[in-house]
Order: sequence, then structure tokens, then C-alpha cells
Amino acid sequence: MPFVLDCSMTMSWIFPDESTKAGEGLRDSLVSDFALVPTLWAFEVGNVLRNATRRGRISTDDWLRIFEDLKDLPIEIEEESHHRVWESVLPIARKLDLTVYDATYLELSVRHGLPLATLDRDLRMKAPMVGVVIIG
Repeated sequence: MPFVLDCSMTMSWIFPDESTKAGEGLRDSLVSDFALVPTLWAFEVGNVLRNATRRGRISTDDWLRIFEDLKDLPIEIEEESHHRVWESVLPIARKLDLTVYDATYLELSVRHGLPLATLDRDLRMKAPMVGVVIIG
């Protein structure tokens, strides 16, 4: 089954110390499925890689390998998300007291009727309030 993928779950696929069995299962499921992400996802992943480099977890030489690994997965960037900020995302953020970034993933899940793969505690707790099923 396709799912919406957030940055926290993506990072669990990159950093072994953040890995979970459920997360590994989701990544393995991409052999026959796909993950949907908002345009925001690429910026979040890039920011995490930058911060991980600053902290000495990875080097800039690792960026290309990580990018290639992610590019090989069937992750589809949904181009409509940034058009939904004013009318759909901000109301979710306000209603659930979430960042606009987190609300973007929820809005995408709601709009496409897909579960959300996240490790973010706040998202996991609040997603059911808008009918989003959490996986992972």
C-alpha cells in the first residue's frame, strides 16, 4: 500500500542508530509500492544532512551516496502541496497546534487517503484527530 513518507522516517533509513524494524519493513515494502512526499521533504532531508555534517555524523562526501540511495527508491514528490499552504495546511497546523511543516504531511495524507509513515511523536499523537492512520 502506498504511504506518505516524512523526513523522520526517511532519516531512520539513513542513520543506523535511528533505525526501527517497522521502518525497515516500510522501506522493504517499496519494492512493490511507492511513497509520496511533499516538495518540503527534499528541503527537510537536505537540512538534516547539513546538520549531521556539522555534528560530525557524516561527511559531505556521504551526501551523494545518500542522495543516490534515496533516488533509487520509488519516492514520488507531489507537486501540489505548496499550493495548499493557505487553504488547507495552515488550518490543520492551527487546529492541531503543529508546525506548518508537520501539517503539510498530514494534509497530503488526508488529501490522498494514505497512511503516514513517521517517527515524530507529536505527529503520531495528533494524526488520528484528522483521520490519518500512522504506520511505522
